[in-house]
Amino acid sequence: MMIPYKHEPFTDFSAEENKKAYLEGLKLVESYLGQDYNLVIGGECISTEDKIVSVNPSNKEEVIGRVSKANRELAEKAMQVADETFNTWRKVKPEVRADILFRAAAIIRRRKHEFSALLTKEAGKPWNEADADTAEAIDFIEYYARQMLNLKDGMPVESRPGEFNRYSYIPLGVGIIISPWNFPFAIMAGTTIAAIVTGNTVLLKPASTTPVVAAKFVEVMEEAGLPKGVLNFVPGSGAEVGDYLVDHPRTRFISFTGSRDVGTRIYERASKVNEGQIWLKRVIAEMGGKDTIVVDKDADLELAAQSIVKSAFGFSGQKCSACSRAVIVEDVYDKVLNRAVELTKELTVGDTADQSYFMGPVIDQAAFDKIMSYVEIGKEEGKLVAGGEGDSSKGFFIQPTIIADLDPKARLMQEEIFGPVVGFTKAKDFEHAIEIANNTDYGLTGAVLTNNRDHIEKAREDFHVGNLYFNRGCTGAIVGYQPFGGFNMSGTDSKAGGPDYLLLHLQAKTTSETL
Repeated sequence: MMIPYKHEPFTDFSAEENKKAYLEGLKLVESYLGQDYNLVIGGECISTEDKIVSVNPSNKEEVIGRVSKANRELAEKAMQVADETFNTWRKVKPEVRADILFRAAAIIRRRKHEFSALLTKEAGKPWNEADADTAEAIDFIEYYARQMLNLKDGMPVESRPGEFNRYSYIPLGVGIIISPWNFPFAIMAGTTIAAIVTGNTVLLKPASTTPVVAAKFVEVMEEAGLPKGVLNFVPGSGAEVGDYLVDHPRTRFISFTGSRDVGTRIYERASKVNEGQIWLKRVIAEMGGKDTIVVDKDADLELAAQSIVKSAFGFSGQKCSACSRAVIVEDVYDKVLNRAVELTKELTVGDTADQSYFMGPVIDQAAFDKIMSYVEIGKEEGKLVAGGEGDSSKGFFIQPTIIADLDPKARLMQEEIFGPVVGFTKAKDFEHAIEIANNTDYGLTGAVLTNNRDHIEKAREDFHVGNLYFNRGCTGAIVGYQPFGGFNMSGTDSKAGGPDYLLLHLQAKTTSETL
């Protein structure tokens, strides 16, 4: 019998020994800042002259590391290695593959504060957000290992007298993993591990703003005993390496997390059958959201304001699940808005190596410029009631921003901003609020604050999102508890951290023997 799954606990930083441990993690990370990291192809470390330079978004002068950059020639070499290695890896027993994962999770757990500190430095994550990212990485690794043990014998099917039938799962082939910068450890590790434990080989192309944590993860997998050639590390530009690998006839599937524009482009390119390709490529895509918190007139209004502020501004709003729209029934609109403004004005912004700051920077100059341009649009479309200032002189800092009195069809209410900006709009009643909540192209997360049971049931049926939460914020899905993935332009509803996620990396085979 399998042991019930429990997620990795979050660290309590009010305890002095945990605070001290995290500071030691930061010290350790600081001791190896600025190092060079190689590509890894078939277990061979390859250094290239062309490097991706990763910098601290809290302090642009601080180089986290320089990571070798793959070109097409190296991408082709990695593809050939992965294709060849697939022939042996697919035959390795699922129990053996799972055991490598359990060991990797144990190694990361021992180095938990180091990895979290690296996320603070490379992605600008506050302590609690970095700690949750690392915990989620451990969760994904252990959860998928257990799921593979559940799936290894296939599913029962009927047999008749004189015949024996089996329904089993086999791996797909070579997968391209294109991971994001906002959960640079959890999603990068989760998408990679899901592909590997199911018997596929992979080429990992991490986000160019956070490649060092990915390089460290590749080292962990090697230490855990993953055979050479199963995981190949090929950071590089989307235009040069990404497109080439998506189009490659030997690519069997692409697992992508990132923006809608890139996701739809990958989906389109992957649908083309290239010369020498003998399958239809599978695409697993998670592409962002425009997530709404709905507040009913009989909700707990303090909880509502707290939920909006935490969901909108945690990790500077750089989550595809972040609350970027608050839709409030008009009877309580002013109360909730005024309280949210008060709470927002209490938030502190700064270099998150210092635990006292609630919010850190946004990821880079391009993000800073885009978000600030949306603040300007918001001032035209509605009323700026909190924040609105940015400073990119040392790091990329933007004050948490609330724009009130927006039209539900305003750009600020429709377009994904991916920063610390939330728009408020009024609804006539609860039904109108749900109508507004559904009026975007996306369908990832949403939350409803209400004490009305009929309204809960209405939202459960009619609020069209992949992850819907009642009487809490709309961020913070936990592996195995709230499988995560969305509808419409939020992606392929792949439900990461859920019971059917691994099946996306497998294909079913029926064998029937006449006795």
